[in-house]
This record gives sequence, structure tokens and C-alpha cells, in this order.
Amino acid sequence: MIVLCFFILKLVTSIMERGGERLRRLQLQAASSGGPTKRQHSVDDLTALNRPEDLQQLNNAAANVHVSKKLKQSPVMKQTRFVPDVIHDDEERDTVPPYNLDWSGSSTFFTMDDGGSPKKQLNRKSSDADMVDTVSMFTTRGQGFGMVGAGKSLGVFTSGGDSQGMNAAVRAVVRMGIYVGFKVYAIHEGYQGMCDGGDHIKEKSWKDVTGIIQLGGTVIGSARCKDFRDKAGRQKAARNLIKKGISNLVVIGGDGSLTGANILSTEWKEHIDELLKAGQITSKEATANSHLHIVGMVGSIDNDFCGTDMTIGTDTALHRIIEAVDAISTTAQSHQRCFVMEVMGRHCGYLALVAGLASAADWVFLPEMPPEDDWEDKLLKKLSRTREFGRRLNIIIIAEGAIDRHCKEITTDHVKNLIVKRLGFDTRVTVLGHVQRGGNPSAFDRILACRMGAEAVLALTEADENTTASVVSLDGNKAVRVPLMECVKKTQAVGKALAAKNFELAAELRGKSFNNNLKTYMTLTRTKPPADTCTLDGKICADSQSSHADHPNNEKLKGKNFNFAVMNVGAPAAGMNAAGRSFVRIALYNGYRVYGIHDGFEGLLQDNLNHLGWMDVSEWVGLGGSALGTNRMTPKGQLKEVAAKLKQHNIHGLLIVGGFEAYISVTLMCEARDQFSEFCIPMVVVPATVSNNVPGTDFSLGCDTALNAITEAIDKIKQSASGSKRRVFVVETMGGYCGYLATMSGLAGGADAAYIFEEEFTILDLQGDVVHLGAKIDDQIQRGIIIRNEYASKNFTTDFIQKLYAEEGKNLFTTRSNVLGHMQQGGSPSVFDRNMGTKLAVKAAEYLQRIVEENAKDNVVYTNTKETACLLGIRKRVVGFTPCVDLKVKTDFEHRIPKHQWWMKLRPLLRILAKHRSTYIKDAVESESATFDV
Repeated sequence: MIVLCFFILKLVTSIMERGGERLRRLQLQAASSGGPTKRQHSVDDLTALNRPEDLQQLNNAAANVHVSKKLKQSPVMKQTRFVPDVIHDDEERDTVPPYNLDWSGSSTFFTMDDGGSPKKQLNRKSSDADMVDTVSMFTTRGQGFGMVGAGKSLGVFTSGGDSQGMNAAVRAVVRMGIYVGFKVYAIHEGYQGMCDGGDHIKEKSWKDVTGIIQLGGTVIGSARCKDFRDKAGRQKAARNLIKKGISNLVVIGGDGSLTGANILSTEWKEHIDELLKAGQITSKEATANSHLHIVGMVGSIDNDFCGTDMTIGTDTALHRIIEAVDAISTTAQSHQRCFVMEVMGRHCGYLALVAGLASAADWVFLPEMPPEDDWEDKLLKKLSRTREFGRRLNIIIIAEGAIDRHCKEITTDHVKNLIVKRLGFDTRVTVLGHVQRGGNPSAFDRILACRMGAEAVLALTEADENTTASVVSLDGNKAVRVPLMECVKKTQAVGKALAAKNFELAAELRGKSFNNNLKTYMTLTRTKPPADTCTLDGKICADSQSSHADHPNNEKLKGKNFNFAVMNVGAPAAGMNAAGRSFVRIALYNGYRVYGIHDGFEGLLQDNLNHLGWMDVSEWVGLGGSALGTNRMTPKGQLKEVAAKLKQHNIHGLLIVGGFEAYISVTLMCEARDQFSEFCIPMVVVPATVSNNVPGTDFSLGCDTALNAITEAIDKIKQSASGSKRRVFVVETMGGYCGYLATMSGLAGGADAAYIFEEEFTILDLQGDVVHLGAKIDDQIQRGIIIRNEYASKNFTTDFIQKLYAEEGKNLFTTRSNVLGHMQQGGSPSVFDRNMGTKLAVKAAEYLQRIVEENAKDNVVYTNTKETACLLGIRKRVVGFTPCVDLKVKTDFEHRIPKHQWWMKLRPLLRILAKHRSTYIKDAVESESATFDV
């Protein structure tokens, strides 16, 4: 113990001596992203350390803290003393880029219009504050315990069909509610419990929602309620709420459940008057609960609610479907069978469509897009042709509400009997049913529910008598509030269009994304490319007559002679193969040959490449890893040789699917265009890395699959920790210097803390977290989870943290460490990664085609504008291209991370939901936050 104390004190001394270097790094961060985040600690949190010298140091430092006048007057500041952060230990230097970078430029972000030409370029030099959930701004302003919800009560309930992620939403509402000062009640069994009252309405503590984030269904129950349909029943519900002092409601359910809450809200004053007149409530209760504020969250696996990009439970339902399809595919291929699968979606075909796209199903039936009258003949012809081309299995997905143009139901048995009778194929039916609703929620649904739950509570803190009911939605990458009834009316309009047989309008109301998914699916699942564009093997595509005079389709295949190439660069990532498949098929469909370059630039230099045909990539969509092979080699030092190979193989357009190395590679080749004209071709990077550390995009292929793998591992570790009693696990994730995986898996897994490189942490932070875990475990919560990014700190290693926790908490808990390693890169791609890879590659192929056609002359392509060497990424809800050279100013090349990362804004939510007595402040918000002179 004495040796450990000596080591720690020596380390802290060393840290403070290096403070100047640390401050220079913080100044660089502040200039690029609005200022670094810091953690505040209550001195009381550290008293259990029993080290007088530490407490003296903290109190001395506290005397030098400058706090704004407004914050000083807040209740939380009157009760708590704060101390500044100690300078972090890493010896940081100003970033020295490895290339001759132009730091004065600003990034441009452009999309393609319907004709494929660049739209108006968007300057991204401005702040990304519009991507931030309210919880981030809320905490930066110093608000927190007992400040805005004090004296108020909040009720949360689930209603209608259950969906995975509801428990995560309930947990977030309860804990965020307590954090801001609400008394929080859970209303069990939905509207039925609200009408019955009594024990169905229970106050919840922080501890009561421990261990539910990973559970499917809803632990507080959901039930149909006939009583609530009548006004008398709603008056009973109003009385029960008023008696508990509940004038704020969070409802988690579908459009019917949300509509019911809105009706109760509109009738509220009438109910109060009648209850007061009948003597069932007092005048004091009536005054205290004069308005009922409603905020909704959509929990529905169908994703059928207009106004949000994604509903809670949809992603997990898609996971269940794809897991079933992948499992069925193995047995179907063994016996050359055809499987007809029914998925949920009585009035919405979203699950069927996205599952079909993610599994490369041969046919999908949707309520919004009934097939033409001759669909039976077309289906049978397609199945027959795929068998002729060597495919051993067929998958057909039917939404349960699928109909034909005459509104006649299309059933699985009808399709099966049709195939057996006319083709003689061995055909089986699988109805997934409620399997789609079950199981643990995916990482996406947990994070979505946490964000929406926090946003719902904050919406209630700001509500007044003029506030209308709202619903928390996902808009791109931000949790937002939208008028509830406007969304309900739009949702109901889809049902009316279907009832009126106006299928085109119904599909249009589903949104542009729905129709783009449908268009992409129809193109990629063709049995072969059009006869006038390309042969099945992909070797002859719209070529010249002189080259293939003996080809039977010679008259049709003429006019073009261009080659695209696709390669993987960097570490393998799930979704790479899905991107490769769609790129190859879209290129062949439009008459371009495609070379598959094996093993990245190393393979190119060794001439390890071949033409890829339509059927060569037919099974790629569900494969993990890289079918083409990949490595981390870039063209640096071998630009001349790479240029020669591009010329030798006559490559006119290049797609690189990969991570940070792919981005560097295209940047290098773009900057070398003046020396080597072979690089004056269009080049596109589709980011693919589990680290999610590539600038210019919010998400990279593979990070969702890795996140799910980590979250599943954390679930198992928590189960082990609970079984062992009073145990803390320190879990190390991948990511290099990027803390995305650590932060998001911490949020999805309910971790107590996540240590990352981007947010400095000190020995005091570690000690404070030990105290937090000790108090938690002393409160009969049997386990704790700490996440650490692999390069979070040079000195505070996973082994060091585990030993520190073991020593400091030896009388309270035991500590173990777990390094997850390369299991995070493996496995079958998630639905998110399959679909993102598919759609990004389609965009990339269309872009390369457009640039080639605009810049080709005499079969030579020449373009040297920066926009033709770009990265294709997702920013908020827009898919667009950014010139790679413009991204250099936004890149920390030394640590291989973007300077600004959107997910950093979610870190306060992780700490709040973990019950840390700390809040986040921003140096930039000087008027409303504490600022430290260090």
C-alpha cells in the first residue's frame, strides 16, 4: 500500500510538471472544436480515500477556482465544493502532420443531384451544434441535481406492443428524472395500471432500474385497456395521477398509445373541474396539477411512425430477422431449397424491405408496393434463372400485410404452393412471428432509447402551460422534439392511402429513404445485368466491336471501354463485402468492367487482380472480414509503381473501402497528380473501420458490428460479475486513439465509466470512480463495469487501472480485467453495416460513372479537381462527398483521429446515467459555467 501511494504521488508530481505541454494540446482542441470537456468532482466524493494530504491538496486548489456569479447562486453550487482537474500525464505535443498540409483550407461537403452532378457545396466550417442532443447543452450550463424538477413528479409507462429497448428508455427516464430533481413514478401495465391506480403506480429510485438496460420487452408491463377508451376511464386515470402529484407523463409506445395520452392531456382541465366538484381531489391538488405535460417516445419494431428516422426496437427486430435468414441460408444451400419467410409488418413493409436488402433475398412482398398482376410468372422465372446460374438457395421475404394490386392477401403458403407446383423446388415456410420482438436489444436501440429518454425528461423540464404534446424523434444523428399530433396524422395518412389503394402515395409518404431502399434492392437483386450492358462474368461490358467481334451480343455491347477497380485497405471491417457486392453489380449494370484487387496496394503491385462477375459477389453481403483481402499498406514511397500499375491495367475509376489508411492513400495520390497523370481519375473512399476514426463521416462500416460484439460481451461479463458477487470488471476495447467504441459501448452496456484518449483523466478521476463503485456495491448492486479504450493513456494502462481498483477497493469488491481483442473485428455484419455498405457503394459507383462520362475523351479519363478524390460519408442525415485534401485540416494525423467528433457530446449522458456525482462543463461557456485557472 505504501509503495502504491508513493508511486501515485510521484506520478501526480510528474503530471503537473508537464502541464504546459497539456495546455497547448487543450488550446489546439479548443480552437478546433469549441473547447475540451472537463469533469467536476465533489470534494465529498473523495473523503472515503482517507488521505489527509489529498484532501488538503483539493481544498487548496478549490480556493483558486473561479466560478461565474450565476452558477454560484444555483442550489447545487451552494451545497458543493469543486476542484479543478490536474494536468493529465501524457506528454503531448502540437500535432506534426506527416505531410505538407495546407491548414488554411475549409472542408466542402457536396451531394449529387438526380442527374449525378454535384449539388451546391455546403461549407462545414461552421459549428456542429445542430448535431447535439439537448443533454449536452444542459449539462454544460451547470444544471443538475435538484435544479429544475424539484417539487415536481413525473410518470413513465409503456403501452401497446412491446419492443426491445423499452427498458433502456425507462431506465433513462428514471435516472435523468432523478438527476434533474423529479420524483419519478413508473406506471405498471400501461393505461390499465393508470386506470387501476394503487400499487400499479410506484415511485422508482436509481437502484430500481439497475440491470434492465440489456433486457428485452418491458419490465413495467404493457396491457390493452378498454377502460381508457371511455371518458369515465380516463377520468379515473386522471384522479390517480393527481393523487400522486404526477403532471408530467412520458409515454413509450406506438401512435395509438401516443394519441391516447394526447386525448388525456386535452381533456385534463375538464377532468380536474369534475373531480374537484365531486370532492375526489382537493383544490390544492387541482392547483398543483393544473396542466398535464406529455412527451412521447415511439417504441415499435415496424418503424411505421412518420416523424422519426428510427423507432425503438426496429434495429433489434432486423437483427432477429437477419440472424434467422443467415441460419436458414446454410441449410437451404445444403439441400438446394427455397425458403419463404414471413416477417412482421401488417401495414408497413420496412422490416421486409430492409431485411431483403441486407440478406440479398430474391424477392420481397410489401404492403406499400404490391407486385404487378403477372408477378407469379416473373417470380418463377427469376428463381429458375438463379438456379441455372449456379445458386443453390432462394430466399423470399413476405411482410404479413402483403397484398396484390387488387388487395388480395399474399400468403406464405400461396407462394410456397406456387413454387412447388410449377417449378418442383423443395420449398419450406418459416413464420418468424414474435421472435422478432424478443431477445436482448441491439446496441443501436439501447443508445437510441437512452438518448430519447434523456431528451424526453429535459423536454418536460422546459414545458409550461402553453406547451403542446411532443414526441422525441431521431433526426439524422440528433434527438429532437416534434409536435406529436402532426406526426400521428402523417402516420395515419399512410393507412388511409393503403385503404384507398393509392399505393404510390403510401410509398411516397414513407419517405425518400424508403423508396431509395426499394430502388436499390430492385437493381441489386436482378438475376443478371442487362444484355446490352454486360456479360454475366463481367469480362465484356459495353465494349467496342473491334475487341470482341465474335461475341453474340456484339451489336448491343458497344460504346464504352472503361474499367473500375475496388480494393480494401486497412484492417478488416464488417460491411466491406456488402459494399463490394453492390459496387460490382451497379457498375456491371451500367456497363463498366470491375477489377477486384486482392490484398490492397500490395496485391496491385503484384498484379493480383481479376475481373469480378455478377454471380462472383452474390453471397458477399453477409460475409464478415474482407473477401478481397486487405492490409495496411499505403502508396507512400511507391507512388510511381502504383501509378504504373493503374496505367498497365487501364483503370479509369477507383473505389477504396477501408479505414484511415484508405483516406491517407487517396490523399497521397491526389496530391501527386501533378507528377503522375495516372492518378487523374476519380477516386472514392468508403470509410470502413471498427475504430470509426475517419474524418468526414459520422459512421464507418464495421463500427456498428463491433459495437454490438462489445455490448454482447459486456452483457456476459456483467452476468459473470453478478454471479461472483461484488466484482468490478475493467474491459479494454479497440479503437486506437479513438474512443468511439469505448464511449458508445459504455452507454449501451450501462458502464460506470469509460476512459478515452480524447477526454483527459487523472489519478483523481480514477480514485473518484473507485469511491463511486464502492458506494454502488455497498448499496447491494453486485457488479461494476469500467471501459477503457486501448490507447486511452500511456501510463494508466488496463493492468494499472485493474490493480489500482483492486487495491483501493479490496475491502469492498474484487477486480478483474478483460481485453476483448480482435473478436471486435469478426463476426457477421450487422444489418446497419450491411445496408450502409450497400448504399454507400451504390452512391460511389454512380459518382465514378458520372465523373468518367464527363471527363472521358478517346477512352482516356483525365480529371484533376479535388472533388474527384473524395471520401463518401454520412453527416447527420445526409450522404455526401468531401474532398480528401479538405479533410486534412480537420485531422489529427499524429493520433489518427478527427479533431471534432460528434459522439463526444454524448459522454455527459453516460456519466449521468451511471450515477456519477459529477457534471461536465465547457471552458467556452464562460457566462454559465465554472472556469479554472490551471
